[in-house]
Amino acid sequence: MPVNLKAKKHLVARMYKVGVNRVLFDSDHLDDIADAITRENIRSLFTANTIKIKPIVGTSRGRAKVKKIQKKKRGVKQGSKKGRKGARVGKKEVYVIKVRSLRYRLKIAKDRKEITNKEFWELYKKIGGNTVRNIAHLRTLIEEITSKQKGQK
Repeated sequence: MPVNLKAKKHLVARMYKVGVNRVLFDSDHLDDIADAITRENIRSLFTANTIKIKPIVGTSRGRAKVKKIQKKKRGVKQGSKKGRKGARVGKKEVYVIKVRSLRYRLKIAKDRKEITNKEFWELYKKIGGNTVRNIAHLRTLIEEITSKQKGQK
């Protein structure tokens, strides 16, 4: 008659902090497992490889990696594009990227003492209001401010 080792499995699972389904018993030594009452007995059986724990099997990323490589190979040039420019990258996303980069450049200019705090905030507001077109435009605005300062001195 087969021995019910459910309680032993639960004990091993609790001891080694794994799920019950990961606990494996060696079918040749089931009597030894049935005789094991204490945690110490179970530890000795574990070291003797009578009780084993299955390794975690995750989801394979192999197929996903292949798919990604295939997708990268596909053309992204003018002839392959479908939909207008705003369909591929939204207006808001473009705006956010532009504003962040301009604000970063503006902060660098302030840290280098090229512009004062007051001028910094004037340009900051212009960037937020989408008046500044790009980094080159920002550079010209900063140069205008610095040339005005030199003219006043």
